[in-house]
Amino acid sequence: MEDMFHMQTLLIIAAGAIATYLTRVGGYVFITRMKRIPPRAEAALNAVPAAVLTTLVAPAAVTGGLDVSLTMAIAFLVGLRLSLLPMLGVGWIVVMVLRHVIG
Repeated sequence: MEDMFHMQTLLIIAAGAIATYLTRVGGYVFITRMKRIPPRAEAALNAVPAAVLTTLVAPAAVTGGLDVSLTMAIAFLVGLRLSLLPMLGVGWIVVMVLRHVIG
């Protein structure tokens, strides 16, 4: 039972939960106190999803190997012309083929 709960791990999880809660509440309080969102702040808030997605995808593109890097490049190009679902399908097929060929 002692091996399941490490005090340091629990403290890290608790600190992460507290930090997440405070940033979310802080953002809510900050936005609700503003009568009008400045255009720059609105543009920054609109860019957040792309920034978060980039932080999730970029490490895999760099360290994921040749198959992942090629698949992301091809999926990006397909995404310029097609919608999300076909892009995901093409990406899935490409990574499966590359993993079968490259190993």
